[in-house]
Amino acid sequence: MDFIPSLPTLLAFSAASLLLAMTPGPDMTLSISRALAQGKKAALFVVLGTTLGVVVHTCLVAFGISALITASPIAFTVLKTGGAAYLLCLAIQAIRFGSSLSVKKVDAVGGTPLANISNGFWVNLLNPKVIIFFMTFLPQFVTAGDPAVTHKLLFLGFFFIVIGMPVNMLVVLAADGLSSWLQRNRGVMRGLDYTFASVFSIFAVKIFFTQAR
Repeated sequence: MDFIPSLPTLLAFSAASLLLAMTPGPDMTLSISRALAQGKKAALFVVLGTTLGVVVHTCLVAFGISALITASPIAFTVLKTGGAAYLLCLAIQAIRFGSSLSVKKVDAVGGTPLANISNGFWVNLLNPKVIIFFMTFLPQFVTAGDPAVTHKLLFLGFFFIVIGMPVNMLVVLAADGLSSWLQRNRGVMRGLDYTFASVFSIFAVKIFFTQAR
């Protein structure tokens, strides 16, 4: 199985992936917010959506499409503008339809499994920082002249999911465990709505000013 990197490479990749998976980002912020607002089941669907986004990014890197996107000023500008706009929409929703709402109102703003998967997917896919990350991170663990480089990149991308998904699930379960206490403290819940809205807005600004390297 020539698509599997050597053991030292795999161990180094595993350590780096674990650290990166624990680093907060728009996807983790969204999953925590959804866990507090709609429960762990809804948040796990968000995690599934962000995971599907990683699958797409892996394929884009493995087959060289990401390089074409970042090399095109127009394509990159459209991508980062769309990503920033989407995060700003989530920020507005966090304030308007936040954790303080009833179950009926949560359903009205897209509490279905498909909606949560879609939200997670697009937050991940429309983040140009993720594209740049995958373009610079994954290739460090392969050799350019390796005839199996495409298969190794695909393997590493899916191995990243194997490492990162449990971390995201643990974060969701931890957030869900606090939800009962937070439901009894509405002021704290509302403060978290504004906190998440602020975080989404900050990520949106950062994404908008992201430059292709």
